[in-house]
Formats: sequence, C-alpha cells, structure tokens
Amino acid sequence: MTIGDHLSELGGLTAFDFPGPKDTRELPEAGSVAWRVSVDTYDADEEWQQAFARFTDSVDTRRVRSLIVGGWSDAYEASSAGIVEALVEAAPKFPALRALFVGDITFEECAISWIQQSDVGPLLPAYPALEEFGVRGGEGLLFPPVEHAALRVLRLEAGGLPKDVVAGVAGSTFPALTELDLWLGTPQYGGDAEVGDLGPFLSGERLPALRRLALRNSEIQDAVAAALANAPVVERLEVLDLSMGVLTDEGVEALLAGRSLTHLTKLDLHHHYVGAPLRERVSAALAPHGVEVDLGDPQTADVDDDTAYRYVAVAE
Repeated sequence: MTIGDHLSELGGLTAFDFPGPKDTRELPEAGSVAWRVSVDTYDADEEWQQAFARFTDSVDTRRVRSLIVGGWSDAYEASSAGIVEALVEAAPKFPALRALFVGDITFEECAISWIQQSDVGPLLPAYPALEEFGVRGGEGLLFPPVEHAALRVLRLEAGGLPKDVVAGVAGSTFPALTELDLWLGTPQYGGDAEVGDLGPFLSGERLPALRRLALRNSEIQDAVAAALANAPVVERLEVLDLSMGVLTDEGVEALLAGRSLTHLTKLDLHHHYVGAPLRERVSAALAPHGVEVDLGDPQTADVDDDTAYRYVAVAE
C-alpha cells in the first residue's frame, strides 16, 4: 500500500484545491469545503507561503472551517517549519477553523518517509477551537506535550513515528479526544517506539473520551496486540484498529485470550499475515455479537534464503 490519493474530505467537508495563480475559476463559499493549499513539490511556480497569502486574500478566512496543507516546494528537503510559522501567524484570521491537516502529499509527490516535517506543537495552542488535527510524515517531526480542550481527532501518519513523538502525544492532555490514530511504522524509517511507550494509551487513565484507538502500520503489531489484550482502555472503545502492520497468528491468539471484544462495533485488522484458522476463529468469536471484523486480504510473506520477510502497508 502507498499513499496514492489526496484526502477527499476533512472535517466532514469535501476537499477543494485552491487554484493556482493563473486559474480564474469561481471559488466556493468559504465554509462549504475543505480548502487544500498546495504547490508542486518538484517544480513549484510559487512557494507554499505565497499560495497561502493568495488564499487569505481571496477567501473569507473568518468562515473557513477546514484547511489542508498539501505539497510544498522540495518537501523531501525543506521542512514544514515555515508553513507552521505562517499558520500560527494567521491564526487570528481563522476563528472558525475546526480541522487542519499538514502534509497531504502522495507518494508521486514525495514518499511519506521523505516528507520533512518539523515541530507542529505550536499549531494546537494557536487554534484552541480545533477539533481535528492530522500530520503526514515522521522525518523531523516534533510533537511536545500540549493541553488542548477541544481536540477530538488526532492522526499522525508515518512510515516510522519517532518514540519522542509518541511520548509527546502520550504526555498531552486531550479531555475531548475520541479518536487517536498513530501509524507507528518501522525502525528503518525512524519508527523506534516500543510497546512500553504505549502504556499511557493502554491504561485508560488518559484520554477519558477515547472511543476509537488505532495503533497500526507497525512491525511490532503482535506485541501491540498482546499489550491490548488485557489493557483497561479496551473496555470503553468502540473501534479498535490494528491494521496495516505485521500482525500474525500470535497477535490474534493474544487478542482472543484477553479481555472480551464483543462490545466493539468494529475490529480492523486488514493487511495482516494471519492464517485461515485464526481468521475464522476471530470472526466466529465476534461477528455473532454484531462486531464488524475487517480482515481484508491476507498478505504473503516474501521468502529469501528460507527467511520470511513481512512488511507494513506504508513504509517508504
């Protein structure tokens, strides 16, 4: 799996690409779409900050509810620091903003593990009414602990999520957060978080409103599943997502032997390496209780010199 498509929506609004400098299309009403502001990552006619300045001059930013930061010039070399700075400075112009995503970049524009991010921490205090926040790319990403009363959805997509970022999220105070989605990734691309780093998410002591937990796209998916098997947080979840990673029979065995999952509305395990008997067992255990079990298509390990190689869905 690769990131082949841009976001189609954000914050419940359909994405709309803000036109280039020579495009004279009529613009939609400011609050009716999720505005994507982007430039070509390889051959840009203008810098992202220039496109953003045109956007703020052309649109009634007081009504903008959803904003997507797409590609920026040389995203594989230049970090998002200048973009973060521009967004923080512009915050007073966006009193209605409720959803923000930084780095909506496809693999054709820049591989996910080449996207150069930065310290995104200043964005949350700058937008205290923000309800949904997402970032794509883990290289150079910083996420220091922060308090935010309104945030409901947090999504960090990476081929490798640094453990310091995981610790920053774990140390944050998000009383309204209902959905947490972390793509842990692989050590090869900076994903050095271990199961012990996930403790604050699993204990149930933090994130009191959490209802959907996704800890996915990980090489340590079996260990994550085993830790979740008896984690207190599971009791109040509606959706548990362990998809996109190297989940095998071992991880599913641990889940089935742990706390009951029959209260869930969905268990997402797609992109896995689980054998047919265990797939049948997990479906038989949960489907009769109305739990949607997404097993997708099983993956096949590559074999080289009698060594089996298993891969996460999104890495480079």
